[in-house]
Amino acid sequence: MPLNVPNTVTLGRIALIPLFVVLAYEPGPWRSFFAGLVFLAAALTDLLDGYLARRMNEVTALGKLLDPVADKLLMIAGLVMLVALNLAAPWVVIVILGRDMAVTGLRAIAASEGVVMPADVWGKWKTVSQVTAIIMLVLSWRFWIFDVGRIGTWVLWASMVLALVSGTRYGIAYLRGMEGRTPSG
Repeated sequence: MPLNVPNTVTLGRIALIPLFVVLAYEPGPWRSFFAGLVFLAAALTDLLDGYLARRMNEVTALGKLLDPVADKLLMIAGLVMLVALNLAAPWVVIVILGRDMAVTGLRAIAASEGVVMPADVWGKWKTVSQVTAIIMLVLSWRFWIFDVGRIGTWVLWASMVLALVSGTRYGIAYLRGMEGRTPSG
């Protein structure tokens, strides 16, 4: 059955995206807090749906499609909101999203040629730093000498560097995986 518990969790992540956007759109202390909380909850469902799919032995073709789409939609929404709220430099967001598009394209081409390019640890760290940066920047709180927004900017820059390193690693893995193959397209 395609619409199982893990896929329902993934659809829940997609459903949280408009709520995050509405809450983040007009920032204020409480709206920003709830926007950050909704974004965190949505990001955590990415761990939950994969765990449930493996644990319950309910990995489906629909889940394999929905999960990365939900991940991309969540990150795009978060990063675009940062730009819309003047909390992130557009060029940083363009670099991060450009990397994601390039890696998605490379993985699709490799898969069509029978080459599997699994996620690597650099990409996972990029994602963790992105989620952290988005939440910190949406909150933009100040505690004593800590400016969460400023720290969030640094974390976003680190995420951009991790995106470039990870993207380069995927490019190298693609070239190695495709060595000696004749393109079919």
